[in-house]
Amino acid sequence: MGRRPAFDAPSVVTAARDRFWQNGFDETSLPDLEQATGLSRSSIYHAFGSKRGLFDAAVADYLACVVAPRLTLLSGPDGVDAYFASLARDIASSGTQRRGCLLITTAATSAAHDETLAVVVNAYREALTEAIGGALTARGDADVETRSRILVTMSVGALLQARVDRTEALAVIDAARMLARGWTSSVTAL
Repeated sequence: MGRRPAFDAPSVVTAARDRFWQNGFDETSLPDLEQATGLSRSSIYHAFGSKRGLFDAAVADYLACVVAPRLTLLSGPDGVDAYFASLARDIASSGTQRRGCLLITTAATSAAHDETLAVVVNAYREALTEAIGGALTARGDADVETRSRILVTMSVGALLQARVDRTEALAVIDAARMLARGWTSSVTAL
């Protein structure tokens, strides 16, 4: 029987997730991870196999703790507005950190040359598109497929922009909310 780790694995994964979220996979070094997690390089390798193994655990944690709760906001006819309101709150309250989205940051950097990461990022985009489509369908919108794509693109743009200019990211979110509300008005006017 092997030794049990002398650390709290969920806390380590969360600390690593936050560091990857802030810096991206490529820009996060092993010394960064040692500092963030409090583990030595050998402990990281023993527990996770590699920096990539720790990143994969961090992405799984991000999907469970950040993405899944956001996607649940998209249930029902008020889901689109609730989702974008949640994004706005998260971006506005992120203090001095300009993190945006771990998966969007990964898509903009590492996913271009890593097929496994590209699959994860595309699955996220598809899940978001489906969830937004479900919310639009619940409120009776027309052309749900096109409108879902537009709102996903605005969401991705805002999350990417949040890493550079929080004010602009919030403006994009406001525009998405106004656009979606306009669609609701046109649906109810019919």
